[in-house]
Amino acid sequence: MFGETGSSLSAPPFRSYDRPVRPALLNTLFAPATALSGIGPKLAALLDRLLAEPGRRARVIDVLLHLPHATIDRRARPKIRDAMRDSIVTLEVSVVEHRPPGRFSKAPYRVLVEDETGDVQLVFFLTNHAWIEKSLPVGARRWVSGKLELWDGHLQMVHPDRIVDEAGLDKLAAIEPVYGLTEGLSPRVLARAVESALARLPTFPEWLDSSLQEQRGLPALRDALARLHRPQAPEDIEPTAPPYLRLAYDELLANQLALVMVRARMREAGGRASVGDGRLVRTIEAALPFSLTAAQRAALDEIRTDLAAPRRMLRLLQGDVGSGKTVVALLAMASMVEAGRQAALMVPTEILARQHFERIRPLAEAAGIRLALMTGRDAAAQRARNLEGLASGELDVVIGTHALFQEAVAFRDLGLAVIDEQHRFGVHQRLALGQKGEAVDVLVMTATPIPRTLVLTFFGDMDVSTLRERPAGRLPIDTRAVPLDRLDEVIAGIGRAIATGARVYWICPLVAENEDLDVAAATARFKELREIFGEAVAIVHGQMKGRDKDDVMERFRNGATQILVATTVVEVGVDVPQATIIVIEHAERFGLAQMHQLRGRVGRGAAKSSCLLLYKRPLGPVAKARLEIMRETDDGFRIAEEDLRLRGEGEVLGVRQSGSPGFRVARLELHGDLLATAREDAKLAFARDPLLTSRRGAALQLLLYLFERDEAIRLLRAG
Repeated sequence: MFGETGSSLSAPPFRSYDRPVRPALLNTLFAPATALSGIGPKLAALLDRLLAEPGRRARVIDVLLHLPHATIDRRARPKIRDAMRDSIVTLEVSVVEHRPPGRFSKAPYRVLVEDETGDVQLVFFLTNHAWIEKSLPVGARRWVSGKLELWDGHLQMVHPDRIVDEAGLDKLAAIEPVYGLTEGLSPRVLARAVESALARLPTFPEWLDSSLQEQRGLPALRDALARLHRPQAPEDIEPTAPPYLRLAYDELLANQLALVMVRARMREAGGRASVGDGRLVRTIEAALPFSLTAAQRAALDEIRTDLAAPRRMLRLLQGDVGSGKTVVALLAMASMVEAGRQAALMVPTEILARQHFERIRPLAEAAGIRLALMTGRDAAAQRARNLEGLASGELDVVIGTHALFQEAVAFRDLGLAVIDEQHRFGVHQRLALGQKGEAVDVLVMTATPIPRTLVLTFFGDMDVSTLRERPAGRLPIDTRAVPLDRLDEVIAGIGRAIATGARVYWICPLVAENEDLDVAAATARFKELREIFGEAVAIVHGQMKGRDKDDVMERFRNGATQILVATTVVEVGVDVPQATIIVIEHAERFGLAQMHQLRGRVGRGAAKSSCLLLYKRPLGPVAKARLEIMRETDDGFRIAEEDLRLRGEGEVLGVRQSGSPGFRVARLELHGDLLATAREDAKLAFARDPLLTSRRGAALQLLLYLFERDEAIRLLRAG
């Protein structure tokens, strides 16, 4: 283990039975924020709200990785006569006169200051008078810094940012970093916390390849953090500047090294060749109402090759909306059943689990595959039967939610785990299902086409199969952007459509990342539409009980209701072929990939479908670009690339989950070129030193701990 002083670079001993112990060198960084000077319980709670993940306290490392997003340039120190209006200036002045308001007046407190070229009024609203008098004694020389404005013919500075004497001037930062804050947390308090955190930074051994570091001009990590928090020029904090690039590359390298190690661990664990005879697959194919596309056949060939190999499969199957991933998954599971083993399909929601079950059941029964559904809502007797069937082998395939990886679920011989909408699950959950059997092959699927950089980032430990073709006969969706001030026309059009039997999704505005607000918006629209169309309108949202959601969806499927008002709970996988119209309200608030997923809820049947993007004027440039792209194309892969370009990686794959990269520094839309370099660097470093026992290897272990990729260390030690 790293010594108490952090000076030892020998690799920690491998022990398979304990959780990795963080090296002592990093202890000060992972201490709670209360360890910082001046941070008591009250301020720590504010830092928790600003910096910590739910259920966790803010730590010193969280403060250090909370980077400034802007700067205030206080280098301009002109005479009053030469100072630029409406800009930040620092003036050397003499205090001439105090002009306090009357005792009961609400007027501001004014202080007149001057230099040899002119004068300025300093204006204070609702400020402690004694503090003003103490800070600005008449006759004293002071330096005041803030925004200089012209008001009513007089130069003034309202609430100067800084008032310092000559000693304070020496400590005044010429370039002041600006941080994101939370209510109740002042910039000065956060700045003091950052300074205290910087003082706790250890000297790290260098884990970067020296040639790369020299070529890119990357500073040491400690120097990079110091420069980002104490910039000497505004450009120092830019994401393309060397200090920022250093942190971004470190984070990408930690991510890629962890993925390489997970992949290697799965390879080393060995697999079992599972070869089917094709009889079940042929039966299912014959029962399908359509022929497989060339892309589906190619993906199946890749999956069957993996299943037949004596190593574990870890494959990503990605495809656009309606490209037929579920059928590929079913045929892959049938191949595993042919080989005498079991398969499981895990999905993120009960609605989706039931939908998959209903669609797959007739095909499975035709082939003699014994199928079960398992969710958190199962009755005790049904759950017991399913558990017994899986353990005894009487069940071949199970479809379910996260209930599948609970400890009580045991399989006789699980051979294939299929995980749908992988980004809704964390890596730990993926591993948990993969550990439910001996050498389980893993196939993960996503209906969100993923840009190449994100494939490397989120799925770099996987082989990738891509479905770019759509099944024959799927009609393009007529997509139109309509301003909200034409809402009455849209509602009238919906009325004409449902009179002919049409079914309509009405997706309500994404108010914020707040389910309560989204539900409130959906409820308001539901009430308005209900007044117009009566019982034809229903509502579904994420706060409803599972059984209630299922009932609403079933009534929509069978036509008992024709207009379904919803939050984005219907985004993924919901399949009602009779629905031909989708209205996305306040489309300017949605990301491209999410709008594309929502649009994919229609166009699933033989009838022509429409998507109406309702937007509020005026549109900003990014929102306008999104709507134009949606009208131009229905190619999910192009849309995904544009979404990454316009928004960054944070939202492209939906809400971040534990186990996803969740980058705090790296921004893939800006640092994508570093990703491929980090990938190659990680592969080479691991190939040369698979146990990370060399000097650089031990330093790389520190890197993994620093960016909390501890799972890779655990796998390494489990050897």
